[in-house]
Amino acid sequence: MNNPKSVFVAIAGRPNAGKSTLTNYLVGEKIAIVSDKPQTTRTRINGVLTKGETQYVFIDTPGMHKAKNKLSDQMLKSIRESVTDVDVILMMADATKKISPIEHNLIDSFKDRKTDVILLINKVDLIKDKSELLSLMKEYSELYDFKEIVPISVRQRIGVEEIMPIIDRYVKLSPHYFDDELPTDQAEKVWLAEIVREKILRNMNEEIPHGTAVYVETMEVRQKTNGKEIVDIGIVIVCEKASHKGMIIGKQGSMLKKIGSEAREDMQDYFGCKVNMQIWVKVKEDWRNRESERSWCRHDADGTGCLRYGQRLREDHCGYVGGRKGSPTVFLCSE
Repeated sequence: MNNPKSVFVAIAGRPNAGKSTLTNYLVGEKIAIVSDKPQTTRTRINGVLTKGETQYVFIDTPGMHKAKNKLSDQMLKSIRESVTDVDVILMMADATKKISPIEHNLIDSFKDRKTDVILLINKVDLIKDKSELLSLMKEYSELYDFKEIVPISVRQRIGVEEIMPIIDRYVKLSPHYFDDELPTDQAEKVWLAEIVREKILRNMNEEIPHGTAVYVETMEVRQKTNGKEIVDIGIVIVCEKASHKGMIIGKQGSMLKKIGSEAREDMQDYFGCKVNMQIWVKVKEDWRNRESERSWCRHDADGTGCLRYGQRLREDHCGYVGGRKGSPTVFLCSE
C-alpha cells in the first residue's frame, strides 16, 4: 500500500438518537447493539471500514445524559474522551425531539475544540410537516457553527448517501491503526455479551434493562465427531434486585429462554456454526456503583453442582431451570 490514509470520526448525541444504527450502516456490519431503549450503548465502540487505501474509524459513544451512578459517570467520561483527538464529529439529533439541555451541554463541549462538527438530524421520516424540520435546522444553526447540517433517516436510508462524501474531506495520509479485515476492535467476548444484553433490552420493560450487566464467563470451541465445530459459551447476567431476577427468568424460565434463544441465533450467524449456550442469573445489589465487586457463582457443565460451594444444587441457593434440546441451559443463582 503506497499511500495509506485514515480518518477518525466520533458519533455523539442524545440517547436513542440513532448513533449505533448509523455506525452499523456506515461499517456495513452489525458491530453495535440497537434497541429503542435510551443508553443502549454503555462504552465507546470503534467500528472500522477499510476501502482501498483508506481506513475509516467510527467511534460510537454512549448517549449524552445526566449521570445517576458511577456507571453513568464512566459513560459520560467515554463521551468526552471520544470527541477528543478525532478528525471530525458527527452530532446526531432526533428530529422528533426539541432541543434540550442535553444538546446544549454537548454543543458547549465542542466550543473549546477546533474539530469540525457535522450535524445529522435523524428520523426525518417521522416528521409530516417539513416546516417543523426547517425550523429545527434553523434553531441548531443559531446555536453553533456546524460545517454541515444534513437531514437523514438511517432506518429508511434517506439522505445517508451524503455522509461518506463529507467524511472523505477529512481523510489524511496516515497508517492504518486497525486490522483491515476486522469491522471492530471490540473483543469477541464483549460482543457476545452485548448480543445478550440487546435481547434483554428488547424483551424487558423500562426499569430492568439498565440495571443489568452481562459477561462471558467461558468460551470454548470444540469439534464434534463429524468434524463440525461447536462453540460452548457460558453467560452471566447480573441484576440489581431479587425481584428483577424473577422478571428476567419469567414463568418457568420462559423469558430467559426467549432471551437466550434469540441471542443464540445471532451468535450462530456470527460464528457460522452451532452454539451451545448456558446462562446464569445473579443478583448484585447496586452493582453500578460497585463495579469492582464481581464474584460470580459458577456451576459445572451438567448443572448438577455448584463449583463455588462444592455441593449439589439446593432450592435456597441455586435454581436450575434447565433446557430442552435446541434451547439454552439456564442456571439461576441467588448468592
